[in-house]
Parts: sequence; structure tokens; C-alpha cells
Amino acid sequence: MNGITERQTENTQAAALSGVKPLPVWFFTFEGALAAAFDLCKAWDGAWMVLAVLCAVNILVGLTVLRRRAKLVKAMLKNSRTRKIVFALVALRLGVHGLLAAVGAPVASTAGHLAFGLVMAALTVTLLWFDQRVTFRSLGLAPAHSG
Repeated sequence: MNGITERQTENTQAAALSGVKPLPVWFFTFEGALAAAFDLCKAWDGAWMVLAVLCAVNILVGLTVLRRRAKLVKAMLKNSRTRKIVFALVALRLGVHGLLAAVGAPVASTAGHLAFGLVMAALTVTLLWFDQRVTFRSLGLAPAHSG
């Protein structure tokens, strides 16, 4: 019975997203910057101002340029795979910081925080782009070139 419900949900999502193009990769850089926010703020005291501007730009772009793709964003947020990615990234951050602190090598330098932030940002962008690609393919909406 559960398999039937999942297929009906996928068919409903596919119908709702039939004319929607995938989000461009550059859009996920906003989320990547937010994933790196903790380390960026530790590395540079003024980073919170830049992150606040990025949040405002993200909202503005979402409400204007990518307005027609709002259904896609909502579908991705409802997707359990997307939520798993978010929780896995949070767990990875906490786990690595905790593990490094436990072995006596916490990330304390500016360079260490920048490097850690860049890795988290890259992982976030890559995983969200991949999740979108898998979602489109599973719904039978895979475009010829998504980028």
C-alpha cells in the first residue's frame, strides 16, 4: 500500500512540475554560503554582514527571477532526501568539529575555518544540485542538459 501512495505522490509532483526547469547551479551557492556561515563568522568578524546581504539577495532572486520555479523549491523542501541531506550536513559539521576537539586539534585558525567553510559550501552545493537532478530523473522530467 505504501508503494502505491509513493507512486501517486510522484505522479502528482510530476504533473505539478511538468513545465518547470531545474534551478541553476549558481542558485545553490546561496545555500552553500549559509552552510559555511559558522566558519566564515569565526574567520572574519564582519562576515555576518555579507551573509545578511546574501540572504536578502537570495530572497529577492527567489521572489523575482526564479518566481516560476517556486513549485520546484517547494517540492525539493518536501522531499525526504533533501531533508536527509540537510541533517547529514549538520551532523557532519558537528561531528567533525567535535571529533577534532576530542583529539586535541580543534579548528581554531582563520585558515582552518576558511578551509572548513569552503568544504561545507562545496558539499552543500554539490549535494543539493545532485538531489535536484535525481528528483527530476525520478519524476521523468530530466532535461537534456541541467546546469
